[in-house]
Amino acid sequence: MKESVKKILAVALIAALAFAMVACGGDNTADGGDIPTYTAVTEATFPPFDTVDENGNIIGFDMDLMNAIAEDQGFKVEYVDMEFDSLIPAVEAGNADIITAGMNADDPERQAKVDFSNTYYDSALVVVVKNDNEDITSIDDLTPDMKVASQIGTTGADQVDELFANGKIAESVILNGFDTCMLQLINGDIAAVIIDKPVAQAYMNKQPDKVKMVGEPLNAESYGFAVQKGNSELLEKINTGLQNMIDNGTYDALVEEWFN
Repeated sequence: MKESVKKILAVALIAALAFAMVACGGDNTADGGDIPTYTAVTEATFPPFDTVDENGNIIGFDMDLMNAIAEDQGFKVEYVDMEFDSLIPAVEAGNADIITAGMNADDPERQAKVDFSNTYYDSALVVVVKNDNEDITSIDDLTPDMKVASQIGTTGADQVDELFANGKIAESVILNGFDTCMLQLINGDIAAVIIDKPVAQAYMNKQPDKVKMVGEPLNAESYGFAVQKGNSELLEKINTGLQNMIDNGTYDALVEEWFN
């Protein structure tokens, strides 16, 4: 009886150790090595950079570009959707490894908290209004009786807050998602939205005749991926992979797919 118990315990121990090795080791390469898997956080209401498909999968230009970088550099990425203002704290706390969220890399406050990769997309802010709005033709037409919205944690939100602080608008409406901003605009709850140009263009492509961009682009900015301060190893992988994607044409192909 004791011998049978010992055999059962031995088999159980072997099974437990095998499970632990699989759980801790990640995916195995063909030569027996381990492929590291990094957690990337995003805010998936920012198409075409970050969004979800009909099945709820996180997709977008950022994802495809990072996946191509990961394949080139020998790692894998798992994506997690969260609110935009939670992205940097998640990386700072070590709960995530990479930010893939169309984030402005030129912001000094962000640069003090995380390390940015080389930039991968140049953008600018635009003013968006309802398609039938003939009163607002540029940012200069916003008045102290108007409410203007943008997405929390973005440079668009900074611009809206600045307009409010300077008495140019009646209220700064800062919301969690870009899609919520656009819904309030279409419903007539706000007069305008200030957001990144490619994001506005992507929305217009899917919702023709709903909204339009007015005036000249504002505040040029460049997007970068971000990692925890001091994580030079991962940052080097991202920068090297990004340059390889630019050199081999993958970057241009993804731009064509997602923006044109």
